[in-house]
Amino acid sequence: MNREQLEALLENVAAGTVTPQEGLEQLRTLPYEDIGFARIDHHRGLRQGVPEVIFGEGKTVDQIREIGARILDHRSNLLATRVSPEVAAALQALSPQAEYHAMARIVEVKQHPLPPTQGVVVVAAAGTSDLPVAEEAVVTARALGSTVQTVYDVGVAGLHRLLDTRDILYAARVIVVVAGMEGALASVVGGLVDKPVIAVPTSVGYGANFGGLAALLAMLNSCASGVAVVNIDNGFGAGYMAHTINLLGESTTASQDE
Repeated sequence: MNREQLEALLENVAAGTVTPQEGLEQLRTLPYEDIGFARIDHHRGLRQGVPEVIFGEGKTVDQIREIGARILDHRSNLLATRVSPEVAAALQALSPQAEYHAMARIVEVKQHPLPPTQGVVVVAAAGTSDLPVAEEAVVTARALGSTVQTVYDVGVAGLHRLLDTRDILYAARVIVVVAGMEGALASVVGGLVDKPVIAVPTSVGYGANFGGLAALLAMLNSCASGVAVVNIDNGFGAGYMAHTINLLGESTTASQDE
C-alpha cells in the first residue's frame, strides 16, 4: 500500500463508501505479513515510496510465486530481480500485466503505471558483455518511474564512441556507468560531466579482474569527483539510487516552476 492508496482508503471511510470494518481489513497486514518463510513488508511503499522488491536468487519458484501473489493482492506494483525463466513463467501466470525482461532477469507488474519523470537517467555500458547488469539498472529505474536513456558499448578502448554521445550525457540528471575489466569508464565519464555518476563494477574480465574486484577498486579509487560506487554487478542498486536522485531533481524543478 502506498501513500495514494492509503489516502484514498481514508477518504472512502470518511465518506461512508467503505465501512470502518472494511478499512481495518485492508490495513490488517500492515506493516508486514508473516507467511512463515517470509515477512512481506507491505508498509514499504507507504514508508519509502517503493513497494518491497523480491530478490530471486536463493528462493524457490513456489516461494517467489507466493510472495508475488501477496504483493499483487495488496494492489502494489511488483518487481522481482535475478529471476530464472521458470520463476518468470510462474509470476507471469499471476497477472496478464507481468512483463519479463530476460536480459535484465527481472519481472515487473505495473498495476499502477507511474508518470515518467522530466529528468533523465542515462545508463552507459562499457561493453556488450556488461549489458545484463546495465539492463538491470535500466529496467529498475524505469519501473520506478524514471525516464531512462541508454548509451551502450562506449568503453575506453575507443573513446571517440563515448564522445559522440556527450550531448546525451550532458542532458542527464544522473548517470549510471557500468563497466568491467579495469572499470575505467566511470572515471572518464565523471571527468566529463557535472552530474552525479553511479559506478557499477561488473564481474566481466579476465583472471586478474578477480570477478569484478579490480573494477570495484578502480572505481572506489577514482580521481574524478562526484563518482559513487555500488557493489559488483549491482545493477538494481544503481538503478534504484539513480531514481531517488532523479526524484530530488523533480521536486526542485516543481518548486522552481511554482
